[in-house]
Amino acid sequence: MESSAQKDITRQIVVIVSALVAVFGGFYGSGAAGGTQIADAAGGALQEDSTTIAPGGPAFAIWSVIYLGLIAFAIWQALPAQRSDRRQRALGYPIAATMLLNAAWIASVQAGIIWLSVVIIAVLLAVLVWAFLVTLRLRPHSIIESIVVDGTIGLYLGWVTIATVANIAAALAASGFDGLGISADIWGSILAIAAGIVGIGYAVRGAGRLAPTAALCWALSWVAFARLTGDLISTPTAISAIVSASVLLIVTVAIRLRSARSSRFATAGSPLPSRNR
Repeated sequence: MESSAQKDITRQIVVIVSALVAVFGGFYGSGAAGGTQIADAAGGALQEDSTTIAPGGPAFAIWSVIYLGLIAFAIWQALPAQRSDRRQRALGYPIAATMLLNAAWIASVQAGIIWLSVVIIAVLLAVLVWAFLVTLRLRPHSIIESIVVDGTIGLYLGWVTIATVANIAAALAASGFDGLGISADIWGSILAIAAGIVGIGYAVRGAGRLAPTAALCWALSWVAFARLTGDLISTPTAISAIVSASVLLIVTVAIRLRSARSSRFATAGSPLPSRNR
């Protein structure tokens, strides 16, 4: 039987390999490694003017930050000090799965199978939610770990949340969905508000975690920008996206401040300080 140490080493290697696959997939999907740019793949179904909830092109620059975070995570978890850490054991395979799913999503879009990409990104979102909950249950040991691990997962989760909504909308539009008699402006507004509500859910559950909110606000801001300046103009969607992002940011900061205040009061009233792990 494989020893515990051997299992830990195997996990660390799997995460590193998965990170390399994800980074190559990102290069391929950007067109830098021979692939077609995502916006041009699948018949242009994911272009910024394909649906009213699609973010403007510059929004995708966040992937550079996410990929850097995933590389940093892969290096961090590979350190000898992290090998048998309970937190890394719980997060290693789920994060590896998200990186492989991300590469699979790019491959499905490159192949033009838009509905397969919807299934993959939905599973990706579910695994990221699971990883997010793990970070809440098992607290980081240091500020560096909080940034490298929790920050990366939070940004990843926030972006994939809006990307899932946009992906589903794009697949429906490509399939000829007529909106059930509801205008594209209203649909865009509904989806922008729904994304904000989901973000508030993350903020409430995460006691004001900033990373998911930052990614969602970034995406919603570019949705608004694209609807005001792009080929597909939708002022109602733009306004809804701006309001949704603003409310989400305010609520997140308020929850975070309240959580910090409660922690200070709890520490002041406790005879012996304790560390949250």
